[in-house]
Amino acid sequence: MFQIDTLFPNSLFGYNIILRTTTTQNATFFKPIKKKSRLFLNLVYNSHMERIQINQILKDIEKKIVFIVGPRQVGKTWLSKKVMQHFKHPTYLSFDSFEDQTIIKNETWSANTDLLVLDELHKMKNWKNYLKGLFDTKRESLKLLVTGSARLDTFRQSGDSLAGRYFIHHLFPFTIAELKDQKYSMDHYIERGGFPEPFLAENIDEANRWRKHYIDGLIRFDILDFERIHDFKAIKTIFELLRRNVGSRLSYSSISRDVNISSLTVQKYVSILEALFIIFRIYPYSRNIARSILKTPKVYFYDTGLVIGNEGIKFENHVALSLLQHVNMQSDYKGLSNELKYLRLKDGKEVDFCISDFDGIKKLIEVKLSKPNLSKNLAYFSKKYDLNGIQLVKNIKHERSIDKINIVNAQNFLKKLSF
Repeated sequence: MFQIDTLFPNSLFGYNIILRTTTTQNATFFKPIKKKSRLFLNLVYNSHMERIQINQILKDIEKKIVFIVGPRQVGKTWLSKKVMQHFKHPTYLSFDSFEDQTIIKNETWSANTDLLVLDELHKMKNWKNYLKGLFDTKRESLKLLVTGSARLDTFRQSGDSLAGRYFIHHLFPFTIAELKDQKYSMDHYIERGGFPEPFLAENIDEANRWRKHYIDGLIRFDILDFERIHDFKAIKTIFELLRRNVGSRLSYSSISRDVNISSLTVQKYVSILEALFIIFRIYPYSRNIARSILKTPKVYFYDTGLVIGNEGIKFENHVALSLLQHVNMQSDYKGLSNELKYLRLKDGKEVDFCISDFDGIKKLIEVKLSKPNLSKNLAYFSKKYDLNGIQLVKNIKHERSIDKINIVNAQNFLKKLSF
């Protein structure tokens, strides 16, 4: 096993790298690599991008099953293999592999396995009953880690609940809060998105090439794998329409007219995109606020690079993703019941986001690209309902406070989001 010791420029290859092995008396050796190569990306990822979940996962896995869920290619397999390094006899099996399917079904992995990693297990029929039986009958020394690119709550069925048997960890694309010690600009997150490969790519062209193949894989394989789709062209059109309407209220009836399918089918297809961690919906908050609040959700993407729109829309998408990560981590690690919502009244007054719990709204959040002047809507909601507010501005010279509202630099605020 090797670790990066030194990384420095080389005009011929792109970079020289000195690797230090953890065996044979810590011997070192020199290796030139090309900057755009997969080896370079893997080495940089392994050296500098330690995911924040690792320590908590190692604690949780001693007690229950651990689920790592998140979008395709966000780093679930990489994180699983990091966990495997802490065990003497780990076994990794993927239900995408025909050979591994047989081993999983027959439970014929090595008898001395101390960590069993099951990838994409949700593709197995009656997988929850299988996993429940495995956990209830396994030997004490066997630990279970399950990863998947589909949401667990999509598969809830009566009679096969895993309640009380697992901890869940949501793995998100890189955000400013997670990489606050790394010197990446807000523009880098907006342009590249937070998925490891495009994020670390040599240039935007390499990132765009990755994204083209990524979209192809989502549409052609992941969606069709997840559920039998009767109208492949329709769901692809819906996907493209959503890319162009990020941050806007979602009208199923409008999309149904554009695509020429029923509104119910539109809702089904949107739910599939959400279940596969391609998009997420944010719904309006209604409790303790006037009944005139509307119920229509807004849509955002896990990959900001998929968003088609101006810089302001892409910036808003990254903020939404960062806030969702914050809320999910608070739930995963602290058991808090916070939710990410937005506010809108019939008269058109709207605030981009709010964080709420059982007791009501905790904070209002408005997003602006470069306008430091206080948002009238944010001021209205803050005063009417006596709520604290934050106005996040990407390009701002001077931060200030007005009554219960702070107008702040967005990057500084997002860096401080806790998990």
